Amino acid sequence: MAQTQFRAGTREWTALAVLVLPCLVVSMGSNVLHLALPAISEQLRPTNAQLLWIVDGYVFLLAGSLMTMGALADRVGRRRLLLLGGGAYGVLSLLAALSTTPQMLVAARMLLGVAGATLMPSTLSLIRSMFADARQRSTALGVWTASFALGGVIGPVVGGLLLGAFWWGSVFVVAVPVMLLLVVLGPRLLPEFRDEDAAPVDLRSAGLSVVAVLLVVYGVTRLAESGAGAEPLVALVVGSAAGVGFLTRQRRHPTFGLELFRRRTFALPVATNAIAFFVLYGMQFLLAQYLQLVLGLSPLEAGLWTIPSALGYLAGSVAAPRVAHRLRPGAALAACLVVSALGFALLVPVPNGGGLPLYVVASVILSFGLAPVYVVATGLAVSAAPVRQAGRASALLETCTNLGGALGIAVLGSVAGLVFRDGMSQPPPAGVPDDAWQAAHGTLGRAIDVARDLPPAAAGELLDAARGAFGQAFQSTQLLGAVLLGLSAVAVAVLLRRVPGR
Repeated sequence: MAQTQFRAGTREWTALAVLVLPCLVVSMGSNVLHLALPAISEQLRPTNAQLLWIVDGYVFLLAGSLMTMGALADRVGRRRLLLLGGGAYGVLSLLAALSTTPQMLVAARMLLGVAGATLMPSTLSLIRSMFADARQRSTALGVWTASFALGGVIGPVVGGLLLGAFWWGSVFVVAVPVMLLLVVLGPRLLPEFRDEDAAPVDLRSAGLSVVAVLLVVYGVTRLAESGAGAEPLVALVVGSAAGVGFLTRQRRHPTFGLELFRRRTFALPVATNAIAFFVLYGMQFLLAQYLQLVLGLSPLEAGLWTIPSALGYLAGSVAAPRVAHRLRPGAALAACLVVSALGFALLVPVPNGGGLPLYVVASVILSFGLAPVYVVATGLAVSAAPVRQAGRASALLETCTNLGGALGIAVLGSVAGLVFRDGMSQPPPAGVPDDAWQAAHGTLGRAIDVARDLPPAAAGELLDAARGAFGQAFQSTQLLGAVLLGLSAVAVAVLLRRVPGR
């Protein structure tokens, strides 16, 4: 009777369906925005910098606000913050859809990032609170993770249909009815949880955390996109200084739950998840270039070719609860990391003739392996934290995930850049002027731009050399990703070997 007393019933599972709605919409939004960029560029005519902020402003503010929103959720109530954030997200989505200037759209996207930061820790911490039984919680986390994969599957399709029938703002309007449904059904189905003993959120720490995470993510992303420069380096220095100030202040005013990192069962899953997204985001950054700049696919075609990997992630999410139930946590994480490493290893020969068929197989395998990593690591991390700290634990997990992804883009992107430039360090092919060859050394995109101004024969020689160098860079980063995942598998198998199955 003691066990059945804490098992979730119909109300909790129905509430879970409500919780995954905003996650599905957020996942769809991140996928369809890229499809809408050409139409946005044509109608609003943003500068290149404004276009980057339209895409990245949401991510920067989301990452910077997560810890503050997690602490706030524990204090004011997770349901309350979720409903407030969901309502704000719907209103801001409508504002973004009706934007008439680039500045208006950038502002709406940045505010959407702040609203989005309320959704992840609130939904995850509510799942932690509603599903006390570990087996049921694993299943619930699998459903929660699957909602993101489902958004990746239907996002390109829905986005393509909307953009074919309506204006670019229609991709934002999709969020409005879903968030309205959340606001209407949430008070009826979702229970309220808060930490009655939570200290007030330290505003100075909150400000330092936002500045630190925002500037670090901005800096590493810009380094990956444009290389070393004054702006990203200054952002990294100032962000790092703010981070040191945040950690120093948290020792005196602990309100963000950083003491959870003293627990191995929290710190190791969070680190493992960050490494997995480090590799995943770095791979996606390069893969998008490979599909479009090497294979010559349009953005829409490239997006459609990512659907099989999203389906693999969806299948992995469905399989994750069974993996979590059958294996000890260390063994489950290690096994899934090995599967992901195999997928990354299969990507290595893709530029040497494997092409799209091998890419599809490899991406499905790695996605199928990564989904249970996310589910198991998330389950371990939120279970290691007391229920009253679920909001803070969820926010720390998501913050580290975002930082891992941003660092993956920067580090693996930088490694790819070094290998590319090394591959282009040979003497220029016959017919290619020295100045054109030197100008093409930076990136594959730059090489393609230079080739447009050359005679056909010389352009072909330049493109063959540049694509060959990019292929070497692609292979190096995928091999590095496979090695990192393999080492992580060994580490978690050893360090979590004594953690019992749940």
